[in-house]
Amino acid sequence: MSKEKKKYATVHYNNYLGLDQLLSAQKPKSAEVDQTPAHDEMLFIIVHQAYELWFKQVIHELTSVLDLFREKNIHPRSIGTAVSRLERVVEILNLLIQQIKIMETMTPLDFLDFRNYLFPASGFQSYQFRMVENLLGLEDDHRITYNGESYDAVFDNRKREKLKDAVDATSLFEAVENWLERTPFLSFGDFDFLDAYRHAVDRMSEKEQKAILESNYLTDKEKDMRLKMLNGTSTYFYHVLNREEHQKRQAEGNIRLNYEATIAALFIHLYRDEPILHLPFRLLVTLTEIDEMLTTWRYRHAQMVMRMIGNKIGTGGSSGHAYLHKTAEKHHIFKDLHAIATLLIPRSELPDLPPHLKQQLDFNFKHP
Repeated sequence: MSKEKKKYATVHYNNYLGLDQLLSAQKPKSAEVDQTPAHDEMLFIIVHQAYELWFKQVIHELTSVLDLFREKNIHPRSIGTAVSRLERVVEILNLLIQQIKIMETMTPLDFLDFRNYLFPASGFQSYQFRMVENLLGLEDDHRITYNGESYDAVFDNRKREKLKDAVDATSLFEAVENWLERTPFLSFGDFDFLDAYRHAVDRMSEKEQKAILESNYLTDKEKDMRLKMLNGTSTYFYHVLNREEHQKRQAEGNIRLNYEATIAALFIHLYRDEPILHLPFRLLVTLTEIDEMLTTWRYRHAQMVMRMIGNKIGTGGSSGHAYLHKTAEKHHIFKDLHAIATLLIPRSELPDLPPHLKQQLDFNFKHP
């Protein structure tokens, strides 16, 4: 007896997407007050509603990635899934940046036609965007305060509790840090990666110093300046690669990523061409891209506000452009992954990996 085929209920496009509710959710305030509504208020509403829909999707993706990384033992297949979903987040954030161009088709005078109806509403009251920040791992201590109050002061108790739950749970930053700590890139038996890397850095520095001193194109003043810059970079290498110095800088709040995770991230970046490291490298790069996209979005948002209202106070009572510009400068989450670039050296200077280690980092197929 054949199995009965599963029957699917029919669904209409309009009902499936909830278009009646969605398309009736645009209610310009100017239309409630004036006989002649402000034409561009519709654009303003739709753009911000689109932002919130995409924030919902970003939360959906980040939550799923966090579920993968909160497992005690992360399956290698999960890294590919995480990378794919985080790359989707990058594309969504890129789209949100592009949406600002649509908003900027509205002139300052067009905006002033309805701006007075928006008080005290503000984009700072976007609960979903705050949730995105918390899921990624933005620390409360690093937030620019909102009118001297906590960022969650504008929300009701239920939303404040949910935001707090997200803070108390493992963030994406913490989950990736824990994953990096567990990766087997810190101990390789008889191969001391850090020792080999330090020697490579010393050789590179000596070559750079020699090239500066022997240059026929640089003046003595320029040589002195370049040597000081080279010494500054060498000092940075020392602070990062020395466990005690790293932990000291971490305690001072200058860096956030712990020592083991930093060294693991460095190894992944340096030996990204090894097959096993392709996906881990893409994961780290994607996280820095998310940070970069958020910073770009904040900066573009600040520029748009300056264009629209100049130095006026924002509708929510903030300093407007000044507040947004400060968040673009300070609200970085994965800045320590960006800083790994400072520690990179040319491929030609990379310490050779022992054959047995290269075999472990390769895809090995044994034919019967």
